[in-house]
Amino acid sequence: MMRDRLPFLAKPLHRSGATSWSGLLFVAPFLLCYLALLVWPLLSGIWLSLHAIDLLSNLGRLVGLLNFIDLLRDEMFVRSLLNTLLFAALCTPAMVVTGLALALALNRPGRTTAILRGIFFGAGVLSVTIVTLIWRLVLMPDRGMLANLLHGAGLASVAPLQNEWLALPAVALATVWWGIGMPMMLFLASLQQIPHDVYEAAALDNTSRWRSFRHITLPAIRHSVILVAVTQMIAQMQVFGQVQLLTQGGPNNSTRSLVMFIFEAMFEQWQLGYAAAGAQALFLLMLAGMSLQGWLERRERKALA
Repeated sequence: MMRDRLPFLAKPLHRSGATSWSGLLFVAPFLLCYLALLVWPLLSGIWLSLHAIDLLSNLGRLVGLLNFIDLLRDEMFVRSLLNTLLFAALCTPAMVVTGLALALALNRPGRTTAILRGIFFGAGVLSVTIVTLIWRLVLMPDRGMLANLLHGAGLASVAPLQNEWLALPAVALATVWWGIGMPMMLFLASLQQIPHDVYEAAALDNTSRWRSFRHITLPAIRHSVILVAVTQMIAQMQVFGQVQLLTQGGPNNSTRSLVMFIFEAMFEQWQLGYAAAGAQALFLLMLAGMSLQGWLERRERKALA
């Protein structure tokens, strides 16, 4: 009866071809921006890395993989690569453990916890210039906060930013202080998705807090742990600002990062093809991190299936 009164209901509103074209029109703006801002620069960078280019004369010649071979022979590149990997290895576990500990401590209602969440998250809003200025004052020899604490304890002051073995951990400490807010908020969001009934049932069985954390909390937030670990690892591989402002790559190149190597090859040595090759090496590292995340997520889904 309804179809007799409303005959247009008996016909499809759109043909399948028209629907697909209209859907493509909706996707087209994003697709164009994606191609222009991501895919095209990536392909251009790969093409540049295969050339030796003279920026003054705007001339270049195809050299193939020679830039990549030179990178492997370059001691500064190898040192920068190792520094970057070590920096990521220092920051990533600290971000995961500290962020999870803060989330567990602040996962409760109340004005005080809300204020503390804002304080920890607020550090991430600061620019890298302000962060490095704060930590320069903290780590200043003889007059900084760290030196005063050591003097109060009867110990000799140290200058971490001038020590070859302490400079990179000092930069990592400043980076963790700066960026801990986002991992904390991600863990808080995951913790708040766990039903309280599960913890109440565990409490009725006299389950300890450690067993509840190990058998309830960790399995429930496993996906967030993987997400935070991989994203932080990728982010720390791109470290540049805090290293440039705190140590300028010293002392003795102990904190020189891969991005700093690329920056100097491009803007100080004017080796565009060589810098592009270094950028492709960094891209491969980040791609390996993303592949690791995908592999871990697939493994998790198979374990839950």
